[in-house]
Amino acid sequence: MKSVDSYIDLHKDRFIKELFELLKVPSISADKAYHQDLISMAGAVEQSLQKAGCDLVEIHSTKGHPIVYGEKIVAPHLPTVLIYGHYDVQPPDPLDLWDHPPFEPIIKNTEKHPDGAIYARGACDDKGQLYMHVKAFEFMVETNQLPCNIKFMIEGEEEVGSSNLDTFVKANKKKLANDVILISDTGMIAKDIPSITTGLRGLSYVEVEVTGPNRDLHSGLYGGAVANPINILTKMIASLHDENNSITIPGFYDKVIVLSEEERSVMAKAPFDLQKYKEALQINVVYGEKGYTTNERNAIRPTLDVNGIWGGYTGEGAKTVIPSKAYAKISMRLVPNQDWKEITKLFTEHFKNIAPDAVKVKVTPHHGGQGYVTPLDHIGYQAAHKAYQTTFGKEPVPQRSGGSIPIVALFEKELESKTILMGFGLNSDAIHSPNEHFGVWNYLKGIETIPYFYQYFTALYQEVGG
Repeated sequence: MKSVDSYIDLHKDRFIKELFELLKVPSISADKAYHQDLISMAGAVEQSLQKAGCDLVEIHSTKGHPIVYGEKIVAPHLPTVLIYGHYDVQPPDPLDLWDHPPFEPIIKNTEKHPDGAIYARGACDDKGQLYMHVKAFEFMVETNQLPCNIKFMIEGEEEVGSSNLDTFVKANKKKLANDVILISDTGMIAKDIPSITTGLRGLSYVEVEVTGPNRDLHSGLYGGAVANPINILTKMIASLHDENNSITIPGFYDKVIVLSEEERSVMAKAPFDLQKYKEALQINVVYGEKGYTTNERNAIRPTLDVNGIWGGYTGEGAKTVIPSKAYAKISMRLVPNQDWKEITKLFTEHFKNIAPDAVKVKVTPHHGGQGYVTPLDHIGYQAAHKAYQTTFGKEPVPQRSGGSIPIVALFEKELESKTILMGFGLNSDAIHSPNEHFGVWNYLKGIETIPYFYQYFTALYQEVGG
């Protein structure tokens, strides 16, 4: 392969500048006020794919935000790699915790990133990692080294559950036909410890509403005589875990596959410093389900967490009220074999059952998805393994992620394709949090590594006879 390093050295300033332009667009899919920004962002992605060398680029409208499709078909007999990514981002709130405006990207040198890190909402999740693929593709096209067919499918609703992607995929199976799917929306253990994500947890996300009296009441006149929805809600939430931090919903663990001691011992070989983990989060002790390590708790075990809770008066000063309503948003991370729709139903039934007669309860499911495991004997995984080994000079470590990418299971069902997760971010990149960032070194390393995946996957594909 002609030197990808030389190409990156020549163009890295442009690569960073172009990414900055994408990061300036506040493509927040959760807020309808930013709909036009998402339209603009889809147009920017379209232009990027055209300039990089796609022969066909289309913007497909949906009931939500557009999906951008692009392709370059080298030859029908060659394998096809489908690249998936998303151009939408999480809301930047709370804004006061950012060291700079979230949509004004800057580069700062840090101890972990001496070569600099790009700070902006979406820098790592997922604009930076998505754009690695665009630039890697550009290199292969410009140097006439593209060994396989490439397709891109870039959506704008990943952060809100990809509700319209299902319809698009089912309606475009022929267009999206591929031999493997490649996604960079995960991370690696460390800059000097490359890793490939081989498992994802599923997700069930719900919102609960607890209603007491028909209006807010004076807490002096009615306190002690009428149920307070916030008090009731907090008690109900507290009961969802027992003294061992296991989830108390009946049937919740019925389909959970318990890993063998051998499998757990393999996981334990992944480098992990508990003290540094606690120091990075500024916590005294870790916390979770009894009988499992930290890495097991956040990868191979299901969880239930309150993501937001509100009700009553939260403004400045005091207002003595018993609120009429209280709310919470709750997410459950699921392991493979747990069906998110079944879990959502179990949660709904249980949450209503534990409510006292003094309140009414409403549960609204938002979105969800299945877990996923990549088989290590798949040629896509083997190609990724060789690609990392080539650019990092060492073998990558397979690891399970605690995160969720619900559409991966959809792809396997509808497109009958395996997904390879080649992430280049770090756990410390503060995705979904204030001061999100992505190392310049990581960004460029992704551009360097991805072309080797194409090369090795094509070779392996041809070895096994397609």
